[in-house]
Amino acid sequence: MVARVIPVETFDLVIFGATGDLARRKILPGLYRRRKEGQIPEGAKIIGAARSNLTIQEFREQVAAALKEFVGPAALDASLVTDFLDSLAYVTIDAKGTGGWDDLAAQIRPGVVRAFYFSVAPALFGDIAQRLHQRGIADRASRIVVEKPFGKDLETARTLNAALATYFHEDQIYRIDHYLGKETVQNLMAVRFANILFEPLWNAQFVDHVQITVAETVGVGGRGDYYDTSGAMRDMVQNHMMQLLCLIAMEPPHCFEPDAMRDEKLKVIRALDPLKPGEFVRGQYRSEGADDYLVEADNPNSRTESFIAMKLHVSNWRWKGTPFYLRTGKRMKARASEIAVTFKEPPHSIFGESNQWRENVLVIRLQPDEGMDLRVMIKEPGPGGMRLKDVALDMSFAEALGNDVDIPDAYERLIMDVIRGNQTLFMRGDEVEAAWAWVDPVIDGWEQREDAPEPYEPGSTGPEGALMLMHRDGRRWREIRNGTA
Repeated sequence: MVARVIPVETFDLVIFGATGDLARRKILPGLYRRRKEGQIPEGAKIIGAARSNLTIQEFREQVAAALKEFVGPAALDASLVTDFLDSLAYVTIDAKGTGGWDDLAAQIRPGVVRAFYFSVAPALFGDIAQRLHQRGIADRASRIVVEKPFGKDLETARTLNAALATYFHEDQIYRIDHYLGKETVQNLMAVRFANILFEPLWNAQFVDHVQITVAETVGVGGRGDYYDTSGAMRDMVQNHMMQLLCLIAMEPPHCFEPDAMRDEKLKVIRALDPLKPGEFVRGQYRSEGADDYLVEADNPNSRTESFIAMKLHVSNWRWKGTPFYLRTGKRMKARASEIAVTFKEPPHSIFGESNQWRENVLVIRLQPDEGMDLRVMIKEPGPGGMRLKDVALDMSFAEALGNDVDIPDAYERLIMDVIRGNQTLFMRGDEVEAAWAWVDPVIDGWEQREDAPEPYEPGSTGPEGALMLMHRDGRRWREIRNGTA
């Protein structure tokens, strides 16, 4: 099967922070891949903007090195790389001052889509938005992309929203969460809303519980300064995991369009019960070696969590009584992100006590091996009576769709949606604020109590308290393994 590629319109894309890590690792390599697949037209223009005083040739050399490192020499086409580099421009700019803005204005062409990617610290969002507006560089049809962290609490999120809203309408603001660009996350919506099979069972009557896991093997590393003022709750739960929860728990929207989708996600966030002590466990990886959180964060007194597990309840008709268990952590046993929907057991077994029932579980794997599988009970082959066995009906995208199918990186998909003007997979301002309104009281509570996170060994599945969180309910966490059911 060959994926169908639909080209976008010609555009001017300005990347603020073009010499930064995100631009090097994701944005610029992603744009090259989309150009290679024929999705970006030849007339498209990519303008790097940063405070570094570079010539256009020096900037292109940096991008060429980034392509070699993050796309890989085997995937590079020499003539296409040359064409891609020729489409780049560069402006040295002062985000808080006046330098470079006239040069940037001179680079922008009339009559094409204008998009501005704020790959910079949130403290610069308002300054850049103001100058784009005042200099007439952005018009009413322009789009701006803003990266997380979108605030560190409700107050700062509201301040950021207000700063952007001063110069841009909500339909121009694209708050990016790369998890929503993952192919499996979009397939979750297709599985739920394009098939009659699951939706009648997608409720508290048939679902026993839901587990959402995002486990990382890396530590905080070079992000120690940022992470120690953030922690797992702010860095992962408030955005990525909240969005995954919403897609699992939301009601079917009346259509697949931005505000219809985001209206239903907002209802889920507002239906969340407040999180109480005893319904969450915080952890921090500790060791005697260099892979110790306190060493990596360079803060021997840190109470910041690198792991959190929690039990959530969505108080509405569909989900009342069904718990949602979320966990995320660094320095875990394996790198794995998945959503597991566990269904209730049949009300009566006709096969006798010798056949122990195993749970029916729908597993949506987000990384590293994107795909889905459904565990069901079947008869074990062979004579000797009815012996039951649970097996996985597995669908790996690479196997099911063929190895020649190009599955774009999440950033690639989302940037192309920006150019199209499609906000479906982006967060709306009231979504962000509602998520912070739920998170803030939890963080305030443990800061006031001066709660210390529970230590756990690097390479483990997290602290013992997380196991007890499930054990008290007669359940257990799924094993963390690399992309396997």
